[in-house]
Amino acid sequence: MIALSLAEIAEVVGGQTYDIPDPAVQVTGSVVRDSREVEPGSLFVAFVGERVDGHDYASAVVAAGAVAVLGSRPVGVPAIVVADVQKALGALARHVVRRLGATLVALTGSAGKTSTKDLIAQVLQRKAPTVWTPGSLNNEIGLPLTALSATDETRFLVLEMGARGIGHIRYLADLTPPKVGLVLNVGTAHIGEFGGREQIAQAKGELVESLPEDGTAILNADDPLVRAMASRTKAKVILFGESGEADVRAENVRLTDSGQPAFLLRTPSGASDVTMRLYGEHHVSNALAAAAVAHELGMSAEEIATALSEAGSLSRWRMEVTERPDGVTVVNDAYNANPESMKAALRALAAMGKGRRTWAVLGKMAELGDEALAEHDAVGRLAVRLNVSKLVAVGGREASWLQLGAYNEGSWGEESVHVSDAQAAVDLLRSELRPGDVVLVKASRSVGLERVAEALLAGGTEGEVAAR
Repeated sequence: MIALSLAEIAEVVGGQTYDIPDPAVQVTGSVVRDSREVEPGSLFVAFVGERVDGHDYASAVVAAGAVAVLGSRPVGVPAIVVADVQKALGALARHVVRRLGATLVALTGSAGKTSTKDLIAQVLQRKAPTVWTPGSLNNEIGLPLTALSATDETRFLVLEMGARGIGHIRYLADLTPPKVGLVLNVGTAHIGEFGGREQIAQAKGELVESLPEDGTAILNADDPLVRAMASRTKAKVILFGESGEADVRAENVRLTDSGQPAFLLRTPSGASDVTMRLYGEHHVSNALAAAAVAHELGMSAEEIATALSEAGSLSRWRMEVTERPDGVTVVNDAYNANPESMKAALRALAAMGKGRRTWAVLGKMAELGDEALAEHDAVGRLAVRLNVSKLVAVGGREASWLQLGAYNEGSWGEESVHVSDAQAAVDLLRSELRPGDVVLVKASRSVGLERVAEALLAGGTEGEVAAR
């Protein structure tokens, strides 16, 4: 974080100081909520959770080098006490962002946020020092913590914004006002919470409404609900996509034999070829979104294409491709799942598995509400239409819907199987996998199917899947 005195921080957050001998002492390190991340000069933020109270670690974090604790009660060591720790953290982030000389880029969407954020970060950091959201810490706590990790040297701050209801993105954008706002898509992720795609579009569009007149809204030309958001902003609008009307677009899109996308990137400043290291055609749209951001911030088509061609995945369990010594390829995409990302992963599996046996180990997609049965059924049917060799549906009711969709689409019989849990899936795969097979593992985070991928990559031992 940029250096701030404890007295200044207390004033910004409206807090009362306790046990602070010298209020002029500065926070020069990171702002953290995990006691294991404390370093000399840190500010430790103490939250009260369901199982852990951060205030209990106050003495330990100060002993480890933290300058003070930001909490909701005195703790016997230097502390700034506030009524609401989350609001105080947000106020501190807002203050720091306003003092930075950085351009703030914010993005949201139903699918692909984290992968696109990682691409934007890898492209922009070639131009200037860049800070970005680690993983998918895109909520009311993770976003301000990311913003507070910026320093005086930071020139680009890339923030992923998630939402589970109307007003969430408006709140986040108020904490960290963006100059460039990117909306990727409007899908069915969290549709059970929002109530419909129109409500999701209303929530995601809060990002472009927050932009200043001299800002830039970057919108997906291929998604009608996103494109319509142009009417909700006073900022300049740039369109990306495969549409001929897009300002930044892809031409001659194709997949390599290994399933990696290649295309001609065309921007207003020129055109250049891209061949990505990532897997799956869905990354084309993510790459175009990143290219549109980079173009707006002054990078040439050649610079952008080179960066995109060399970019990898910065976040765990998102189309992580690993080949075992016996030739079995494991695709770990188990971080999360919604209908759009599930279908994209299946298409990537089909492209990667040409001439090889393919396995789709799939589990529940959460938060779909009344659409859950239809969406799981549709994914099972798509697996058949893509000629996936075998579907392994893992879990309870939703997994049975996946299997039923596959069975009804193609009368698969033995090519589709429903197992109870991750260990059962591992046992089945260990007994039936052959050298050269390709295995996709994907489900919502709560299912924990990354354990299946990890067990398959651990070798041929008979050890059990680690308990969560």
